[in-house]
Amino acid sequence: MADAFTGPEPDLAALLASRPALSMQAREGLCFESVPLNAIADQYGTPVWVYGAGSMEARYKALRAALDAENLPAHIHYAVKANDHLAILGLFHRLGAGADVVSIGEFLRARRVGVAGAEIVYSGVGKSAAEIEAALAQGIGQINVESAEELEMISGIAARMGVSAPVALRMNPDVDAGTHAKITTGLAENKFGIAAAEIPALYARAASLPGIKPRGIALHIGSQILSTTPYAEAYARAAAMVGALRAQGQSVEVLDLGGGLGIGYHDEPGLNLAAFAATVRRAVGGLGVQLLLEPGRYLVGPAGLLLASVILQKRTEKRFVVLDAAMNELMRPALYEAWHGILPVDPALFHGAQSPADVVGPICESADCFAEGRALPDLPPGTRVALLDTGAYGAVMSSAYNARPRAASVLIEHGQTRLITPRQAPQDLWADEIV
Repeated sequence: MADAFTGPEPDLAALLASRPALSMQAREGLCFESVPLNAIADQYGTPVWVYGAGSMEARYKALRAALDAENLPAHIHYAVKANDHLAILGLFHRLGAGADVVSIGEFLRARRVGVAGAEIVYSGVGKSAAEIEAALAQGIGQINVESAEELEMISGIAARMGVSAPVALRMNPDVDAGTHAKITTGLAENKFGIAAAEIPALYARAASLPGIKPRGIALHIGSQILSTTPYAEAYARAAAMVGALRAQGQSVEVLDLGGGLGIGYHDEPGLNLAAFAATVRRAVGGLGVQLLLEPGRYLVGPAGLLLASVILQKRTEKRFVVLDAAMNELMRPALYEAWHGILPVDPALFHGAQSPADVVGPICESADCFAEGRALPDLPPGTRVALLDTGAYGAVMSSAYNARPRAASVLIEHGQTRLITPRQAPQDLWADEIV
């Protein structure tokens, strides 16, 4: 199941119409936030990541408005793993977001752009002792504890440092988020979190341990969730747990709701924010706790695209469109069978006759395929295409596989473009190697 969507593939017009940041101009061709993509490709080359600051800001403000409309005491922590570029972290920091991190590298990236340690939540199932110590030394706001063993480790480190570690126990609610198996995290069979039945005793243990300040409960049931139903079920179980802990005399100040808000990769609208906020209010709005929310994909996914050029079209019993972008840039199709819309940049091609094509990259792997049997016009060598909705889990998952230098990144802001990551030179690939 790719991206939890099973409807028919939209045509090019539907893809374009469902993305307000994109427009097709008669002369300039495909534009993103009013900037012609051909102009970006001419200046910076391809493949190139293109991000829209206006789109990110609009999506953040829409989520903020939906939460405020329900009078929810919710603080947004941007999930850094979705896209960890400093320019993007800085943008969300200026908008008022904290950060949700899963490694010391992400923690230090957030700190680099000015996010205070107290505004950072540290998640992740495998935090090392060195990472915990570094986070505590910089005043981490909350550590989401994944196991009894991790709780004991944090206690020992914090006690030795003479500090109090603010923690939330991550409860595994055993709820099926209805998403791809590789991005679900809230089932009992997943590696994440603590079984609900074990939470009360472990919370009491946390309250008695030196160096530990239990703040509340955390949960995260998966990624790319398009329905409010699994949220309602998970949050109801979280509310019941808060009640049970308080009945035992425990203090519960925080409920970390996780993230996973889905977007429309096809032409579907994605998760309804108003419905989501109403679900949160009904389930946990009356608990009197500080709510934390950790969106990533929702904020940056549709705000980015991968711009590529056609190397050639190869015709056997099938038509292959070979791009200069590959799975080392965009891993999601190979890893998750993920579907990404593909639009030609040239306006004449956009309106041209279409036929099925497999869109592939030049890497020596059969998995290096972005689309199979996709209805696309003739795409001669040198023409350009945009792979849509790649702002999340795109560049951040890229590699230099097949000794391919990493692509450049460009940010559009107020109608102007600026380079935020230069294209890697071939010699950079071995600059740090020792013979």
